[in-house]
Amino acid sequence: MENTFKKGGISVQTEHIFPVIKKWLYSEKDIFLREIVSNASDAVTKLRRLSSLGQYDGGDETYRIDVTLDKIAKTLTVSDNGIGMTAEELDRYLCQIALSGALEFVEKYEGDNQSNGIIGHFGLGFYSSFMISDTVEVITKSYTDTPAVHWTCNADGNYETANGTRDGHGTTVIMHVSDEESAYLEKYKIEEILEKYCAFMPVEIYFTAEDDEEKKDDKKDETPEAPKPVNDTTPLWLKNPSDCTPEEYKEFYRKVFHDWREPLFWIHVNADYPLNFRGILYFPKITNEYESIEGQVKLYYNQVFVADNIKEVIPEYLLMLKGVLDCPELPLNVSRSYLQNNTYVSKVSAHIVKKVADKLCSLCNTA
Repeated sequence: MENTFKKGGISVQTEHIFPVIKKWLYSEKDIFLREIVSNASDAVTKLRRLSSLGQYDGGDETYRIDVTLDKIAKTLTVSDNGIGMTAEELDRYLCQIALSGALEFVEKYEGDNQSNGIIGHFGLGFYSSFMISDTVEVITKSYTDTPAVHWTCNADGNYETANGTRDGHGTTVIMHVSDEESAYLEKYKIEEILEKYCAFMPVEIYFTAEDDEEKKDDKKDETPEAPKPVNDTTPLWLKNPSDCTPEEYKEFYRKVFHDWREPLFWIHVNADYPLNFRGILYFPKITNEYESIEGQVKLYYNQVFVADNIKEVIPEYLLMLKGVLDCPELPLNVSRSYLQNNTYVSKVSAHIVKKVADKLCSLCNTA
């Protein structure tokens, strides 16, 4: 009797997977905003890349991301002027869970280039918007100047697509915040998340809120101040150590860690192939022998905050260190909240330990 086999693809019913996404996709709900802003940053990075390849002429175009909070309308909006999407691309990337447009872009235009600045990987980040929303709208227009598209989806995964209205290329994501998540309609909450996760993203981010509009009405006869981005697109760790002054290192330390005491010393790490990571590590100053020092090493992935004090990277006996590490080749899990162990991580850890040991020996010999 001949054996018969059946082959096929696993299917997932949307109404069953959406509740899982809303509750379990990320360990911290605040991460949703990092994901949506990261997508916007990727959209700009892609368009810049096409421009560098001669496939798009943006002229003197200035790229930006706008985060807008409207407490009355109960919406949180993230808008960019990046690559945008056609109707076909929107259907492909938003209506199919875990299909990564970023990954396809990298495969098409970047090959094996790991330092491309593209953040997305798993194709799930957009759906984190449903963790705090009962409805999400997307209005997008491709850089190819095809007609704009308006996509609306509720928390059950039921969506509608229609013609949209948008002047320029890019994408706008409008999250209608659910009653249960009204905390995300508070200005301080959004500012807190942007400061934590988006402080060093590579595209300028501007945040406005309803309270800001009220202040404008109160001061309508005054000359308005020019808006300032909430992030630093060129953090100190991206510079060459020889181009950085001691005062810049100290100012960066105060800014990131809110510690007004000067550090004892710092190490600027700039590792190239095969490790490829950068960062600045600070050794805090101890004022007395009984003082307990709690360090904090912030881990970034292409300038996007991932986590801090990850034991796979920083050994336990060095947890008094403070600093930042940007590792664009980190083997992250799907939520980008912890690492998957591999040889790259262990080599990064060993490199850091050696740098700190060399610095301590140098101080000891010159004391």
